[in-house]
Amino acid sequence: MDWDDLRIFLAVARTESLSAAGRGLKIDPATVGRRIARLEDAIGARLFTKSPQGYGLTEEGTRLLSHAQRAEAAVEGAAEALSGPEGLTGQIRIGAPDGCANYLLPQVLARICDANPGLEVQVVALPRVFNLSKREADMAIGVSRPEAGRLTVQKLTDYHLHLAASRAYLERHPVIRGVGDLQAHRFVGYIPDMIFDKELDYLSEIGVKAPPLASNSVSVQLNFLRQAAGLGVVHDFALPSAPELTRVIPELISLKRAFWLIRHADDGRVERLNRFAGLLVAEVRAEMARLEACAQEAG
Repeated sequence: MDWDDLRIFLAVARTESLSAAGRGLKIDPATVGRRIARLEDAIGARLFTKSPQGYGLTEEGTRLLSHAQRAEAAVEGAAEALSGPEGLTGQIRIGAPDGCANYLLPQVLARICDANPGLEVQVVALPRVFNLSKREADMAIGVSRPEAGRLTVQKLTDYHLHLAASRAYLERHPVIRGVGDLQAHRFVGYIPDMIFDKELDYLSEIGVKAPPLASNSVSVQLNFLRQAAGLGVVHDFALPSAPELTRVIPELISLKRAFWLIRHADDGRVERLNRFAGLLVAEVRAEMARLEACAQEAG
């Protein structure tokens, strides 16, 4: 079985499209189709079924997928072994929730890339769970530990969240001394039906119903707060980026969550990804400690 055919098979399986697979591989869709047909002839089985939604794996295609992924990891591992232990090179894509992607990863990844000039890192910031089996990313950061799939999961770091508001907002509205005083205030938070993980349902945990100002983006929520729009739950690590904000009754309301580093199980054979993951974990933990200390000092 030809590895190049398997490589094309993986691209179609992940994109569910001949044209999208061709764009990623830089070959025309007709060639992708011919190579898939050749592979199907070679193994004597249909690998895809075509529908209006795209190319879906058949039962035989699903069985081949895990073997093809292991072959891909072996090829990448061999290339890494031959390249030697020098600085990290090549492209790595990370999926992350937008709060982490905006306020934690940029400075962490800048330091890693400074130390590894041949490295290219792409951050995909989306408020949803990433599909690693389709290679939407080489690794992902999640807000909860996945319970299914061929994945390896490592706790990246704990983080804390508190109620916060701009000083301008607090000056113009009733004083908040206790939890009961919150009823007199407007809240900013997630759009309830777009909360993709229960760990993000912060407001319901503190007894607040659907907020009148809402977004699926942490950055938009933070900018609402910076514009004196109300109260909201904010990551402590984001507060140094928003000096207009201050924590509100932190001794009474404090939330704790964790970020998890999620990788495809087969990637454990790829030393380049292992080394990058090790650097990422160390740098994220150090940066989290620094940012949370700054938030605490600011009050």
